[in-house]
Amino acid sequence: MEILRNSLLYRPFCNDFLRSVLAKSTETRHHRTVSPRRPVTGRNNLVDRKPQNGSLDEVSKAIIEQLQADGRTSYATIAKSVGLSDAAVRVRVQRLLDSDVMQIVAVTDPLQLGFTRQAMIGIRAGGDTGLVADRLADMQEVTYVVTTAGSFDLIIEVVCEDDEELLDLVSRRIRTLPGVASTETFVYLKLNKQHYNWGTR
Repeated sequence: MEILRNSLLYRPFCNDFLRSVLAKSTETRHHRTVSPRRPVTGRNNLVDRKPQNGSLDEVSKAIIEQLQADGRTSYATIAKSVGLSDAAVRVRVQRLLDSDVMQIVAVTDPLQLGFTRQAMIGIRAGGDTGLVADRLADMQEVTYVVTTAGSFDLIIEVVCEDDEELLDLVSRRIRTLPGVASTETFVYLKLNKQHYNWGTR
């Protein structure tokens, strides 16, 4: 009877202990799944998962440079070169995408897709240039918007199907925007150089 009583008292303690051990092991496995294992240098120290002051660490920069060279590079290939697990690389890439540090897109030749007219347009604006920039960015034909210093307040790049679409875009939609004082259009004749693999610093 005494042995039975002791076993009944011991059982709740065992159950609590086992639940505690299982919870900790599960938490550890999850942490190892999403955490980097070692830095680029090959040392066994863990890499900080969140760089200080919003700056990128060397691992994230190495990942970006590989994707700049080839956006189709697999997580497994990147993982081998930077010393992380596939899962850790996947998490880092998603974090870079979510924070707008980079995009992974197919860069195309507009001419071969039926867009025969590209142009850069300089815009002089009065008042709040930010509002003008926001309205320009909402236009589907506008692929690039920058606020500049110099003779133009804004410079945009547009991609159109033909001259008729470009004329309509400039004369009826851009010049009539509130805040736009004047525009100057620079039509592309030839694309001499365009690249995106400038690396990181």
